[in-house]
Amino acid sequence: MNKDNIGGGWIINAQDPNSVYIPEEFTEEQISIQGMANQFLEKEILPLSKRIDNLEPGLMKSLLEKAGEQGLLSVSIPEKYNGLGKDLITATIINEQLGAGFSFSVAFAAHSGIGTLPILYFGTESQKQKYIPKLAVAEFVGAYGLTEPQSGSDALGAKTIAVLSEDKKHYILNGQKCWITNGGISEIYTIFAKIDGDKFTAFIIERGTEGFTQGQEEHKLGIKGSSTVQLFFQDCKVPVENVLGEIGKGHLIAFNILNLGRLKLGAGALGAAKSIFKISLLYAQNRIQFKVPIASFGAMKYKLAEMYIKTWVCESLVYRLTNDIQLKEHNLLKDGKTFNEATLGGADEFSIECSIAKIFGSEVLNYVVDEGVQIHGGNGFSDEYLISKAYRDSRINRIFEGTNEINRLLIVDMFIKRALAGRLDLLTAATNVQKELLSVPNFNDSNDNQFCNEELLLIENFKKAFLMVAGAAVQTLMTALSKEQEIVMNISDIAIEIYTAESALLRLIKLHNQFAENKNYDLEYHIVKTYIYDASFKINKYGNDAINSFATGDQLRMMLVGLKRFTKINPYNTKEARRKIMDNLN
Repeated sequence: MNKDNIGGGWIINAQDPNSVYIPEEFTEEQISIQGMANQFLEKEILPLSKRIDNLEPGLMKSLLEKAGEQGLLSVSIPEKYNGLGKDLITATIINEQLGAGFSFSVAFAAHSGIGTLPILYFGTESQKQKYIPKLAVAEFVGAYGLTEPQSGSDALGAKTIAVLSEDKKHYILNGQKCWITNGGISEIYTIFAKIDGDKFTAFIIERGTEGFTQGQEEHKLGIKGSSTVQLFFQDCKVPVENVLGEIGKGHLIAFNILNLGRLKLGAGALGAAKSIFKISLLYAQNRIQFKVPIASFGAMKYKLAEMYIKTWVCESLVYRLTNDIQLKEHNLLKDGKTFNEATLGGADEFSIECSIAKIFGSEVLNYVVDEGVQIHGGNGFSDEYLISKAYRDSRINRIFEGTNEINRLLIVDMFIKRALAGRLDLLTAATNVQKELLSVPNFNDSNDNQFCNEELLLIENFKKAFLMVAGAAVQTLMTALSKEQEIVMNISDIAIEIYTAESALLRLIKLHNQFAENKNYDLEYHIVKTYIYDASFKINKYGNDAINSFATGDQLRMMLVGLKRFTKINPYNTKEARRKIMDNLN
């Protein structure tokens, strides 16, 4: 594995392409499960799209039950609780495939993720035995209540309170939750409240509990078939045995579950983006204008090629990350950790990358559906074409699981915290970059014969750009950096570009090293070259914006020269590269 499987370690360490995991390595069983999930989507979900969007009573619950019958809900649940006990890669494959299911994908992800996992990972054995087997087959549907009218991103600012009853048998909850996915169809809810006004704690609440009611279905921009309601608690009596986890430790549940949710969202967005790309490509191939298919026009080739590039890169990072988390889980189990500790520890180790997957996946899907509408022209604005629905439904993903803005802030915050805790030696790496800036540049490429040597050197330099900008920002602004959100997001965007570009490059090199005898990878080569070329200019822009915001005088001039050096790239004809990509796909 790469550098002892350390989350965030890629920013200071070179990565071994032969140890990164790529989708081309799916096992026969995983490919079979992939096909089963896709067949379920095609036969059971998509034909009912309009009925789902009309919130037909009982329909979504029945579809979740059908998914449960096929094991799609329980892939990550241990066999002792009626699950399949499969690995994280298999679970991610299912999340990707069902991500193209519009409103159903939201209900599925919420139920199998935040609706089930808090109890699986934090529940007592009796709580697990009582609820998990039924959640595994959607006999019970699960929901998760964290957000309140006045506390969204500031989750710990929740106002819902819980007070122990005089007989000490119940907690009495008073408060309100909003935007609760599956809220109208669930039997089991994980709800967060503050005991005595300050101990943030999770509770398991069942439908029908005295004092617990729900509001009407929300009328939303998209995902109209996904149940979304408010929940109200008025002297709601929750048995003391329904406290989930430790009193006052609810934040551990909330934040740990979000890490896994961000990976799942990235995978689901990937599946949706792949589906919309296929729809858009097929439309462009069959739409005739000026006596030729519009897919033959350069402007359309650019759009379609860029859609494909972004989805391929997204796929590369999603499965690289999934495997890294899985390897960490295995290592923690070997070290004697429990199933719960290992699973949560793996996601926590790679929380930076989970945020990147969420941001990048949702923004790739946003790009794909937007250009998909444009490719469809006027038809794209009509509800007669699926692309208009995809456009509306995709927008929520940049808000779900922590907004993309919050996640960008978290990426830099987590890097800094890990550096201060000694988990990542960013200080030494940044100091070395500062020394390099004061020295004569070394233009000697020692591995000229290595495949993609130029691209590997570019990634190495991109990392130096990050370390230079982030290091100087921390050194100059210190604790005030957190208030300079624009700078923080510039730095975060540099990190995102590096991780995505490196993931794509590592996949290409591994394909070349281990699979080249069976296939020519020219298509993938053009994808990676084009993506890295564009990334160099984006990193230069983000770096310039950040540096100009906090540096002055000689420091400013030196850093701008350094940024130019670290983002310098040889000319490359991306127009022809994108045309070659489309020639391979048509």
